[in-house]
Amino acid sequence: MARRPIVDALDDATLVVRAREGDIAAFEALVRRYRVPVYRIALRILADPGGAADTAQEAFTAAWRLLHGIKAEQAFAAWLYRIAVTRALSALRTTRPLVPLDATATAAASDRSPGPEEHALADGLATALRCALSHLTPEQRACWVLREMEGMTYEEVATILHTTPDAVRGRLHRARPQLAAELRPWR
Repeated sequence: MARRPIVDALDDATLVVRAREGDIAAFEALVRRYRVPVYRIALRILADPGGAADTAQEAFTAAWRLLHGIKAEQAFAAWLYRIAVTRALSALRTTRPLVPLDATATAAASDRSPGPEEHALADGLATALRCALSHLTPEQRACWVLREMEGMTYEEVATILHTTPDAVRGRLHRARPQLAAELRPWR
């Protein structure tokens, strides 16, 4: 147990090198570090908690198998996000979620307790956004989630999606009017 804090304090590049050499504790530290963002990205793309959990697990399993192939250890996060997005888009193309995302799973916690009216408005807006995102192409949705919801730069999104920053800008440019039209009642 004393080893965990030491391993958790290492940077990604060191953890990747150690994991590649067979150090399971190093890979576990990477999983602990990235499990929440990977799940959150998958959840926002798929709008299905179960599918997102499966996708996140598949992404980490694939990362473990493919770890020897990563070229730049410093780029582990982008490499892992690329795997997660690719798996989520693949799942999105093959199956459509049958159950809408539970609004409470995405509601942000606040210090004060919101009243019923605030809950209803937030739930309605979250539902409207999920519905609007579901009408985008998978590529547009991935760009939107990574750029607008995860706060990544155009260059980071492009790296993750194996495209150019201009292509990301184009996808977002086409997605914005569609989302704006569908969310107009919430203005």
